[in-house]
Amino acid sequence: MSLVRRATTEDAEEVLRLRQVMIDALPGGDVSTGWHTEALPSLRGRLGEADGDFAAFVVDHPDRPGALAALVVGTVDYRIGKAGNPHGLAGYVFSVATDPDARRRGYARACMDELLAWFRERGAGQVMLTASPEAEPLYVSLGFVPKPDPTMILKL
Repeated sequence: MSLVRRATTEDAEEVLRLRQVMIDALPGGDVSTGWHTEALPSLRGRLGEADGDFAAFVVDHPDRPGALAALVVGTVDYRIGKAGNPHGLAGYVFSVATDPDARRRGYARACMDELLAWFRERGAGQVMLTASPEAEPLYVSLGFVPKPDPTMILKL
């Protein structure tokens, strides 16, 4: 039996906690948590959509009942097709996090394997993510390749 399961609405607070673990580890990450209360209803709604374009896969913490040890989240987006992805479905991975006291046990890899299978089931022709230097070896071992990308962002 797999350690990994699909996150449910009951996991929403723990999903946000692990997302904050990831944010806190980013250079320049915003350590504030006041936004969690406002984000919870939307997250619960998305976690409740079994057949939607959003999925989170988790591992329960082996030493803390009710807590999560690891998390990966992804979405499937439509973009106009192109060579190598004519249907235009693209997966995007975000919020990959492992609780600090549960690291180095293969949980993130197991969650990623489930998320990649979910992307394949939905017909995604490619999967994108942003890798931290610490996580890059995991993603390379899963077949991801670095891509020079002039990504820009505008906050609205």
